[in-house]
Amino acid sequence: MTPTALAPIALSPAVVVFDYGEVISREPGPADRAALLSRARVSPEQEAAFWREYWAHREGLDQGTHSIADYWSAVAAGLGTEFSPIDVHELWAIDHRGWLSVDPGTLAVLHALQAGGTRLALLSNAGADFSGWLRHGSFAPLFERVFVSGELGLVKPNADIYEHVIAELGIAPEEFLFVDNRAENVEGARAVGGDGHVFTDAAGLERWLRGLTAV
Repeated sequence: MTPTALAPIALSPAVVVFDYGEVISREPGPADRAALLSRARVSPEQEAAFWREYWAHREGLDQGTHSIADYWSAVAAGLGTEFSPIDVHELWAIDHRGWLSVDPGTLAVLHALQAGGTRLALLSNAGADFSGWLRHGSFAPLFERVFVSGELGLVKPNADIYEHVIAELGIAPEEFLFVDNRAENVEGARAVGGDGHVFTDAAGLERWLRGLTAV
């Protein structure tokens, strides 16, 4: 069902900066996860170890210090196995597709902000391989700027990535409003003088944003 269009949300001169993963996008579903485990030839007994290794090496990929091949090699080593170059290509494609589903509720909030004349930007901890999707997907025109950690060599929640975004947007720190599903990333935004919201669902996000219009 298509969400009903929301009333505009006007927050100028603030800029609302959105994370991508599990805020605009949905987390990979059971079928996505099963496809990745199957291609990695992971037994049921290894599943917990696989996901531990999957996340343990993600920061290097997100910061751009590890290539895609480096990342999957590290995951394999943690599992006591090896992935061939062909394995890596397929694992990358399956993993990439798993993060492409979008949340219609969040998108409705984004359009309400745009309708209210609120400036929008995107800041994602993601490998550089996601930059094309983030800059040229159907939602990309909603954002005046897209910042990808793997291109910047900086990652959330370090202060330098928020300071870079604030400088590039030409705003004061108090005009920086950040939406992320991880509390530590929102705290990072607050630490440099901004404010933020820990995303759990679109309804909660909308309530927070509309609350700011009443301040």
